[in-house]
Amino acid sequence: MPNTSARPKHGRRARRRPREDPARNELVSSSLESAQQCLLNQDYGTAFVHYLLVLNLAPVFKDLARESFRFTLFKWTEELDSVGRIQDLFECYEQALELFPADEVILNSMGEHLFRMGFRDEAAGHFHKALKLRPDYPEARENFYRVANWLVERWHFLMLNDRGRNRKYQQAIQKAVRSGCSTVLDIGTGTGILSMCAKKAGAAEVYACELSKTMYELACEVVAANGMDGDIKILHMKSLEMEVPKDIPDRVSLVVTETVDAGLFGEGIIESLIHAWHHLLLPPQRGENEFREPSQTGRVIPAGATVFAIALECLEIRRCHRLCVSEVGGLSMAAAGELRSPVSCSSEPDDSMEPYTTERLSRLPGGYRPLTDPFTALTIDFNDVQELEGLSSRPVQRLRLAVTQQGELDALAVWFQLHLDEDNSLSTGPQEDTCWEQAIYPVHSAEGFLLKPGDELVVEVSCRDAYLRLCSVAVLRDGREIRLDKRSDPRETANPEAELCTALSGLQTDQSRQAKGFSMLECSEIALLNNLDYHRCFSSALDKLICQLKLKLPNQEGSNSSSGSGSGSGPDELHYVLDVSEGFSLLSLIAARLGQVKAYSSVEKSKHQEVLKRLARSNRVPERRLEFWLNHVEDEQGVLQRPSNEKLWSAIILDCVETCGLIRQKLMEKASLARCLLEEGGQIFPQKIVVSGMLVESDTLLLESAVQGQEPTLGFNIAPFINQFTVPVHVFLDFSTLECKHLSESVELFVLDLMDATANYTNREVKVQATHAGRITAIPFWYHIHLDPENSVSTLSHNSHWKQAAAVLQQPLEVRAGDWVRLDVKIHKSTISIAAHPEEDSPRPAQQ
Repeated sequence: MPNTSARPKHGRRARRRPREDPARNELVSSSLESAQQCLLNQDYGTAFVHYLLVLNLAPVFKDLARESFRFTLFKWTEELDSVGRIQDLFECYEQALELFPADEVILNSMGEHLFRMGFRDEAAGHFHKALKLRPDYPEARENFYRVANWLVERWHFLMLNDRGRNRKYQQAIQKAVRSGCSTVLDIGTGTGILSMCAKKAGAAEVYACELSKTMYELACEVVAANGMDGDIKILHMKSLEMEVPKDIPDRVSLVVTETVDAGLFGEGIIESLIHAWHHLLLPPQRGENEFREPSQTGRVIPAGATVFAIALECLEIRRCHRLCVSEVGGLSMAAAGELRSPVSCSSEPDDSMEPYTTERLSRLPGGYRPLTDPFTALTIDFNDVQELEGLSSRPVQRLRLAVTQQGELDALAVWFQLHLDEDNSLSTGPQEDTCWEQAIYPVHSAEGFLLKPGDELVVEVSCRDAYLRLCSVAVLRDGREIRLDKRSDPRETANPEAELCTALSGLQTDQSRQAKGFSMLECSEIALLNNLDYHRCFSSALDKLICQLKLKLPNQEGSNSSSGSGSGSGPDELHYVLDVSEGFSLLSLIAARLGQVKAYSSVEKSKHQEVLKRLARSNRVPERRLEFWLNHVEDEQGVLQRPSNEKLWSAIILDCVETCGLIRQKLMEKASLARCLLEEGGQIFPQKIVVSGMLVESDTLLLESAVQGQEPTLGFNIAPFINQFTVPVHVFLDFSTLECKHLSESVELFVLDLMDATANYTNREVKVQATHAGRITAIPFWYHIHLDPENSVSTLSHNSHWKQAAAVLQQPLEVRAGDWVRLDVKIHKSTISIAAHPEEDSPRPAQQ
């Protein structure tokens, strides 16, 4: 008989309904009404506060109010951003994410703000969370790809794919551990590969530190996946902040690191090793009279380095660092003054200048010519703390180098040999098959100096601020010294971008960031000035347009666009041209010199504006014909509608392609706005952009885009983790020097029409026939920028300031000559994606 005293199986006690709170309900209702009314009145700050109150008191309204809440949040944070209330902005996002922690749109938007503010690690985290919530969210995916290029730079993939480099480090670590170095600290661990080498070699204790949050989290995943998470302690901090016993229990006997850049000292290895010797490492082995057991002494891998350098002639370096032409687009440049890049090889430290840039000499277009033999510039022992501490105070070394070939002195190039220990070393030389670039110290003299055999080049080498500095100071010729170095005042290197939406939609600009020193241009801006074809085409296209518009003037009396006969010079007969190119541009001045044109420039820096004014005066362009639009944005409440009452723009010049080889963000939105501001017959420059591409086989692109399995990483499982940061499009590519096999002819991939919105599309299918057999690994692409039907420029030309880009396939595609391949080309918000598929139904060529 059943137990009658037992509770019924389904007799769960009914939940008590929460009591109604009339006052609470009234508050929620009134706040919701107030929020909606504030939205109508565009009082977004008050609306946001009301929505917070409603959604915290009545979470049941979350789904209903989500869209309105998002809209309010975005509008309010835009206002906060425009007035510089950054802390309040992020507090609003934090409050929003407390309510909607799994909202991918809010996460993505906060990531965009973080990225613009320079918080790349944090931005990546938000984009990554948004993608996990919604893998098909295109905005988050594109943002993640964009930030991935900053967080995990392409050299990480090359370095991990460099099995020779990895093996030599492993051998040096094994040797040190087996000789008694049982406790190890890996400074700047990256993916953790050197820490894992130490543990695998038998080290009793292994510690690692990493400053980048992204790389720290990546290292933790990698170490765990390789079964060493309990054996390696990874710290998210700078080594300079580490203390014993707070962070590690005792001093270690071995420090391993590769915190070196192309100029050896640029990543702070000197400072970090000095700190390590004083606070984290056991004392070094001193000598025979002071012998200690290996377990009681400290050492560093690498043990030291030898720095080599060479003087060279290189047109590519020259055109990116100094003005090489006397006339640009019909403008004499004599009055421009000294224009130079922000890279200075002065032996005197200057915080406003970079001491060097980097290039892979073997890939420079046009190559280079060595003017001297390689020479030793410096040696350093990383196991001698006194030598490390004395580096910055070393006296300037003055070297005399015999000139071996005639040529124009353009730069000094530097590489080094990294001595891991007595038996293992790595070279970063230009002839080596290595992941390293070389450091370039450009010569800035306004006119290049021609060196001749028999000359001696005088070079000064110093390390006054723990940066390696090389400077060509003089040439000894026929017993006399010819000085080359010119001292200059410090310059401001800030280069804030001028968005077209800033000019057209009127977002506020930060006028406090204007340059304070002499005129300094970015390397790409100098290369652009040296591109005569580019400016010649723009000059021709602008001249043609203005002539066409002038012919219409007699027939358009009383129209909105002009009045009068067009023969005078009154303000009503002017044609208005707006140049919203990024950075420094001469196009507005080229337009202003055509006559009957008033040109508006979006150049922001005061020093750059002064250059344009000087050029205008020297080229007899009336001052009233050139205006700097962004100087008046705040006065006109940030809204560019028309150049003046009853006027529209005759021409608007858009900057369409980024230097890296990508279409500029929001280009089509900017073009749509620009079309609304044109007078009848007016023109956007360029009219259209044709994207061209080609099928190639390139192992280089594969190695630079993703880690290729476990073999190059010594059997450690690293690839799946770092390859999360693989981006589908490789940028800053120089197609002319890329090691690749062409598998097809070039083809038209896509067309963007900036004048006719109805002609545009978002995706296109292109069929390409392979001309050679091979593995398609990538589709490099570039642009033909059509200003009008007669004038165009190519981003693939030898004197272009643009680089190219390439879509890299996740899985290479095997083809035979004659095979057809289908490319699916898509553009989403100016971002190009390309997928390749075999065309199964296409006839294959007959077998020979």
